[in-house]
Amino acid sequence: MKFDQTRMLIRLDKELTKLIMTSRNISELEALEIFLNSETYQMILDPELRMWEFAPLAIFDMWENEIANGDPRESLYIRGDEIG
Repeated sequence: MKFDQTRMLIRLDKELTKLIMTSRNISELEALEIFLNSETYQMILDPELRMWEFAPLAIFDMWENEIANGDPRESLYIRGDEIG
């Protein structure tokens, strides 16, 4: 099966928008706009990073780290720290 980047982006956009809406108690449009203007979203668009392999909750964690710390790479999913 051929990889379909458009389908992957639509799926991630929907899922991440829903997570942002819920966590921030904002409208769908506001959540989508915030997400599409994030560095995290730019990372998803970079085929070399292969972000489609990450679960939506992992990408959401990256986005939350971007909001809190200014850098999505501060996420445990990127740093690879052990939890314990």
